[in-house]
Amino acid sequence: MTVYLNDHLVGATAGVRLMERLERQAEDEQVAEELARLAEEIDEDRATLLRLMRELDVPVRRFMIVAGRLGETLGRFKPNGRLLGNTEVRAVLELEMMVLGVQGKAALWRAVAELPEAREGRWPERLRELLERADRQAETLEKLRGAAVRKALAPG
Repeated sequence: MTVYLNDHLVGATAGVRLMERLERQAEDEQVAEELARLAEEIDEDRATLLRLMRELDVPVRRFMIVAGRLGETLGRFKPNGRLLGNTEVRAVLELEMMVLGVQGKAALWRAVAELPEAREGRWPERLRELLERADRQAETLEKLRGAAVRKALAPG
């Protein structure tokens, strides 16, 4: 369980950073506001994961978080060795990563719901809320991704 939850923590940390960068780079004010809201929710979900890990006595592997941050930065390199610029195609790819990340987070909440410890107290209701929020986040990200695709891949 330690590896599984820490892997999700690494993904959540990278997701928060990616959402914040997408927000800063958004040209449309409404899109930036939506991305800011999503970034805040994803950060709250990360904090919930940390609380869950504490309650389950799962140690946080800080070196994995640092490695994840490094990997997120290195992932922005092009094959020619330069960091990707702020391109429309980059936004599409990053939104696709976020859609997949949020779907993975939903799978995490479903897996946690199977644990005996999560069937007590406030966790059953909290996990339902987290799953519903992940579904809403994925839907919103998919809409933003679709708009980015139309902008980036439009002919001409």
